Amino acid sequence: MVSYRKRGHVWQYEISYKDQFGKYKKLRKSGFEHKSEAILAASQIQIEYPNLSSAKSSEEPLVSYYKRWINVFKKNVVSKITFNKYQNTAQHIYEIFGDLKLKDLTKLRYQEGINQFAKTHAKRTVSCFHKQIRACLLEALDEKIIMADPTRKAVITGIERPKINKVLSYKNWSILIKNLNTNKIDEMIIFIAAVTGMRYGEVVGLTTKDFDFKSGYISVNKTWDYKYKTGFMKTKTKSSIRKIAIDEQTVFKLKEYLKLHEFKNNQPIFMNKKDHILVSAEINKSLTNKLESLNIPRITFHGLRHTHASILLYKGVSVLSVSRRLGHSNITTTQSTYLHIIRELQSQDQDKIISILDNAIK
Repeated sequence: MVSYRKRGHVWQYEISYKDQFGKYKKLRKSGFEHKSEAILAASQIQIEYPNLSSAKSSEEPLVSYYKRWINVFKKNVVSKITFNKYQNTAQHIYEIFGDLKLKDLTKLRYQEGINQFAKTHAKRTVSCFHKQIRACLLEALDEKIIMADPTRKAVITGIERPKINKVLSYKNWSILIKNLNTNKIDEMIIFIAAVTGMRYGEVVGLTTKDFDFKSGYISVNKTWDYKYKTGFMKTKTKSSIRKIAIDEQTVFKLKEYLKLHEFKNNQPIFMNKKDHILVSAEINKSLTNKLESLNIPRITFHGLRHTHASILLYKGVSVLSVSRRLGHSNITTTQSTYLHIIRELQSQDQDKIISILDNAIK
């Protein structure tokens, strides 16, 4: 039911409807100079929103709808870390769009927001930001809260990060591990990663119980949430649970490190006296400074894992053994990650095969 009345010098329409719970609601809008304009606007609303509760919902701010959406569809489905990422997106939405209502989010306004976000973020991050918002708005589209998808054909850009080497050469890797002060927390973290290929979360999740110095191995059975500080977590995959063999020098350095630092029961050995564990940005900064001091090209901390695997492959260690050492779920993951190295080694193997055959035939 629609009614019209004049309020001062302008006209207002009022539409009565039942919400999803059967309760009567009213949708009002005023400010029309002529009654005919109010009638036209009311008709348009009824055409666009056959379910008038959706029209009311379109008044909700984007950030509010997004928060409700992640709490309903994501909170009990994804991991805590992934849900934190969705919450971070909510914060960015508010910073960019403020309290902008769903009905006022046009394609132009959305693209302006994406462009603003892209000024300070890499293209991959912008793409993730866009995908999360789009998934939410497609839900609003299905519910007919909005009549069109403002994210459709959005152009994704981002700042270009300077290119960084992925791996160190064997020579530079050797120089690095020989010049690390393994009594210091940050440099011991770098050392462990360089000689084991462990992931950062696995390294900083180590406790004194994870070392078997007599047999010479490190046990990887958990990780540490250094980003969101939720404590110990499960490993990335079941195959990430493994034992990594270490050499005598690594055993010696670890023993010396443990003697110099005091730990509480089941406390990570790389947690400082203020109960802080370095986040990825901090350890990457430490690694960069160390590499610069040694005049070695920069790599990321994760590059130490790639370096370790690459060196083992070049030195003739089988792909299967490298795969198990890295904790990959299957050998295919290792083969695809290090395909370029494997192809080089296969080329060398072909030369060896020909040489063997030549010698045999002579």
